[in-house]
Amino acid sequence: MKAVILAGGFGTRISEESQFKPKPMVELGGMPILWHIMKLYSAHGFNEFIICAGYKQHVIKEYFADYFLHTSDITFDFTNGRNEMTVHHNSSERWKVTVVDTGLNTMTGGRVKRVRDYVGNEPFLLTYGDGVSDINITELVEYHKSHGKLVTMSAYNAGQRFGVLDIDDVGRITEFREKTQGDGNMINIGFMVCQPEFIDFIEDDTTVLEKTPLEKVAHLGQLMAYKHEGFWQCMDTVREKEQLEKLWATGHAPWKVWQD
Repeated sequence: MKAVILAGGFGTRISEESQFKPKPMVELGGMPILWHIMKLYSAHGFNEFIICAGYKQHVIKEYFADYFLHTSDITFDFTNGRNEMTVHHNSSERWKVTVVDTGLNTMTGGRVKRVRDYVGNEPFLLTYGDGVSDINITELVEYHKSHGKLVTMSAYNAGQRFGVLDIDDVGRITEFREKTQGDGNMINIGFMVCQPEFIDFIEDDTTVLEKTPLEKVAHLGQLMAYKHEGFWQCMDTVREKEQLEKLWATGHAPWKVWQD
């Protein structure tokens, strides 16, 4: 199963860094937050990725083009007129990464539609490129297979400053709405599993994933919630980045579920 990661937005709320790079390439502990997300999927055995790039997409392509060098010890030998490179202690990942330029101003839904040919006719994982979590991807996928619906979305009680989800007793998401004062309902944190047919609900580049497509499948009873009760945090602002940096510096970041 392939993991599709939305990584094409402008990241205006963290513009101090996103003016130079896409938000998913903003570093956390010396590595892009995109890398942290991919490491989570990889820890659960999912190693094929489709990156929906847009704003400054060349930065993402160049990062993976040089990834082998970034993660290895290298000797460059220019002696005696030679130009040789020797790789030592390579620790690169067992990843297959497809980076797709899905357009500068394309909305989230449109980006997913643009990678349909790369997804193929099989279920796929889908998430945003700006949030880290210790969510159990293996359990999420098994839950998706168990109910047979079009989409499973991970839901989390974050406190709230986001729009919320109404979820019925059997786990169906029945409505998206704006939060109300004191609202304790759960929010969409991404980490979805989708049947390929879901892409048919996306019209074009102007389609926002969280609006018409997901609202339609919710009204059809085809959107299920996987309730995550562990750790999740997005990195929308410099303050949130600093909070995550502090957690990483402890050596016990809650989203680090992989072994070094």
